[in-house]
Amino acid sequence: MTVNTQPTAERPDPRAYGLPVVRQSEIPAELRSLVSRVHDLIDAVANTEADTETLAEAARTVEGLTAGLNVARRQIGTMVKRDEDLPEEAAEFGTITNIVAGDTNPAAPPLTLHRTPEGLRGEVTLNTVYQGPPGLVHGGWIAAMLDQALGSASSIEVHPGLTARLEVNYRNPTPLFTPLEITSRVDRVDGRKVHVSGEIRAHGKVTAEGTALMILIKG
Repeated sequence: MTVNTQPTAERPDPRAYGLPVVRQSEIPAELRSLVSRVHDLIDAVANTEADTETLAEAARTVEGLTAGLNVARRQIGTMVKRDEDLPEEAAEFGTITNIVAGDTNPAAPPLTLHRTPEGLRGEVTLNTVYQGPPGLVHGGWIAAMLDQALGSASSIEVHPGLTARLEVNYRNPTPLFTPLEITSRVDRVDGRKVHVSGEIRAHGKVTAEGTALMILIKG
């Protein structure tokens, strides 16, 4: 079956709604390095059994660093423009602090989605920060990653939209410390309604399936 995924209308420009836009290439390498280091720090804090003196010293250090970084904060809703090699009307925008895929959010899993002939594909390996049951990914994070992948498929292939309904079928436990493959695609378009589906796989086995109904944003 061939799915018509041509954009239904001109893509909305976030700047028209008063939202700042940052190009991915404009994010300083130093900030990306800091995000990565803090991502590691979150894991270290969550799992440490260091002595109380070390913990107290670390808390003071982090408090000082936090105060220094807070002197200049981005506007809420700042967007990042991806796919800079594509025309403006075909590029994808996302909030820069998105909890699942934000470029500057150290709590976000290291998930990057790439275009394929079938839709989108990405790989991610999760540590204990994302743990639910022992050694397994929390179901909420599984749903969040599927929501991100499904919404991105709709946005890139058709038009930006919002999730109206998300259904997740947890087929098998999703393990930590294991490369996970995430795929998504547009199944059909009915006016402003976009039906999308996707999967998460570990070692080639489907651990979770997701379907969603996305409602396109009016320009």
